[in-house]
Amino acid sequence: MTDIVQRAGHAGTLAPERQRVLRNTYALLALSLVPTVAGTWLGIASGLNTWLGSSIWLSLLVFFGGAFAFIWGIQRNRDSGLGVVLLLGFTFFMGLMLSRLVGAILGMKNGADLVMTAFGGTAVIFAAMATLGTVIKRDLSGLGKFLFIGALVVMIGAVAAIFLQMPALTLAILVLCLGIFSAFILYDVNQIVTGGETNYISATLALYLDAFNVFQSLLSLLGIASGDD
Repeated sequence: MTDIVQRAGHAGTLAPERQRVLRNTYALLALSLVPTVAGTWLGIASGLNTWLGSSIWLSLLVFFGGAFAFIWGIQRNRDSGLGVVLLLGFTFFMGLMLSRLVGAILGMKNGADLVMTAFGGTAVIFAAMATLGTVIKRDLSGLGKFLFIGALVVMIGAVAAIFLQMPALTLAILVLCLGIFSAFILYDVNQIVTGGETNYISATLALYLDAFNVFQSLLSLLGIASGDD
């Protein structure tokens, strides 16, 4: 994902305003990786990942409470510099939350390789879907409601999988999550290209969440597959 800024070149045929939004979105998205990595490292180094792993329900409470508060603040201040600050704070928070999963994977014998594979896979998926979203000039707004319903199904299914402790359901939800948020990348980039999204802070938030969920799903699936070896 480190070269995502370069993909703004695909927008050469777009109106200048849409080019600017797309370019700024990719730049801010690339920058958001820094606090995410820092938050993940701090979560592991401080032992926060172990504390989060001690109670899945406490972890969910902290995650949803913090995430919704940040998202509300970002959207409320999306037209000011404070929105950027809050967005970077949010990505740091998401890194902290991610530390529980990354810490568990790194505890495996091939954990570092799994993390890098998940990162590389996320980069490939993001590049492919973002390119499609840029090339396809047709407005894909109608796809949004179906993806939103799919995201709700994933959220409800994830909570149910935790409560029911059903490995098959967990696997199915992870695969569905990977597919839904990969499609969301296509949709969100297309929204910028067609003028449906004109604020680069909101656009970055959407694409960050897409990439975060793709990475988390891939890493979890790789961890499950490796654990079965």
